[in-house]
Amino acid sequence: MIDTAFASKVVTVLVAEQPCIGEFLASLGLGAPPARTTLGEWLAGLSDEAVADAGMDRDHILGHVQGLSKEVRAMRAADDERVESLTILGGRNKLGEAEDVSLTIRAGEIVCIVGPTGSGKSRLLGDIESLAQGDTPTGRRVLVNGRVAGDDRRFAVDRKLVAQLSQNMNFVVDLSVEEFVEMHAHCRMGVHQGDVVARVIACANDLTGEKFAKDISVTQLSGGQTRALMIADVALLSASPVVLIDEIENAGVDRKRALELLVSKDKIVLISTHDPLLALRGGRRIVIRNGGIAEVMETSEVELRTLRGLEEIDAKLMDIRDRLRGGQRVEAEIEW
Repeated sequence: MIDTAFASKVVTVLVAEQPCIGEFLASLGLGAPPARTTLGEWLAGLSDEAVADAGMDRDHILGHVQGLSKEVRAMRAADDERVESLTILGGRNKLGEAEDVSLTIRAGEIVCIVGPTGSGKSRLLGDIESLAQGDTPTGRRVLVNGRVAGDDRRFAVDRKLVAQLSQNMNFVVDLSVEEFVEMHAHCRMGVHQGDVVARVIACANDLTGEKFAKDISVTQLSGGQTRALMIADVALLSASPVVLIDEIENAGVDRKRALELLVSKDKIVLISTHDPLLALRGGRRIVIRNGGIAEVMETSEVELRTLRGLEEIDAKLMDIRDRLRGGQRVEAEIEW
């Protein structure tokens, strides 16, 4: 239903607050509204011929602008609704045995998921992504800030609480990297696109050993470059407060820096992994057996010391990899 009071709003003020409205009005080809003119006054002053050429009548234009305004306000309200915690309530494993689990994960925390291939790690990620309410094969439930998420949050297309980076990520759009990120920035409505697009691309190049230009097609990116771009996009542009990562170890990405970037944005990060450098970086790790959560382990001080030793070894391997990539020889003695 069209709110007639909406027509009394000054067009230039609406456009300043919500740039997408200006883009819509410009697409109609009706010319820029005069300063301090209300939406109703501007529409009334247009000729019938000009309005007909735009393919919409005055009520349709007014209704569309009002709809855009409501959508932007809803998205911003969702962005402002901070997610402080995510709670996983146990269901059952493949044997029908109950999971005795109530695990709460807080903003800025990394939790890793470990277990053999096929044990059910991806199923747990799927339950979290769907904010399951006992309606998946495991019977698990997921709470947001200690409460059941309503259907408007669970099934929202444009305001998803959870962003997932899967093992296989292939682009099917023929866009440059810059165009792709600009498209996402445009969808966010109100984001200062030029600045954030440049920061996303620079951040992605900082995460991967294989630098890429902004004008390269996204379909030409390697697996590591693709994963780096998506991590940067999720950290700097996505409003989703929960990030799920399914295997990152073989993607050619600086894993430590990637996780530090995500956590610095106060996101809740869950990562399914076989990589000890990642598994030991989380404060806790969920152990999956027979399709169920078998145990939740705290990372110990001894494990943290082990992690530092592994990082030193990994840094040496990265240096050798970079030398080989650059066409250099690797002939120096290496102390492990």
